[in-house]
Amino acid sequence: MSDEEAQIYLLNKPFTTLDYPFGEDVKVFRVKNKMFATIALGQTAKSAKTSDEAKTYFWMNLKCDPHEALILRDIFPSVIPGYHMNKSQWNSIILDGSIPQGEIERMIDNSYNLVVSKMTKKDQASILLHL
Repeated sequence: MSDEEAQIYLLNKPFTTLDYPFGEDVKVFRVKNKMFATIALGQTAKSAKTSDEAKTYFWMNLKCDPHEALILRDIFPSVIPGYHMNKSQWNSIILDGSIPQGEIERMIDNSYNLVVSKMTKKDQASILLHL
């Protein structure tokens, strides 16, 4: 999945908006003003403990259940602890083509649903009408 494909998939989620609160290099995706994903070029992660090659790809941060986050990191070398995020609840996915598109879509869906699940019942209801 390319960064453009990921962006299209993210923006097709109900009530999703895109903004740049961290500068023009970091795309932040929100559902009803709650962040559930970011996309940035890996080279912005200067202090990340990854290869120089990994930093040539786009990275997507996604919220994740802490237990599942660890499992995904064990299964996929291109899933690492969330860069500049709470490492137990966020993963960084290096968009290098090594993860099947369906799996990335599932991770995006889970991130979105985790954030929605923490919203008020009223906000949840308005979103669920569009799913």
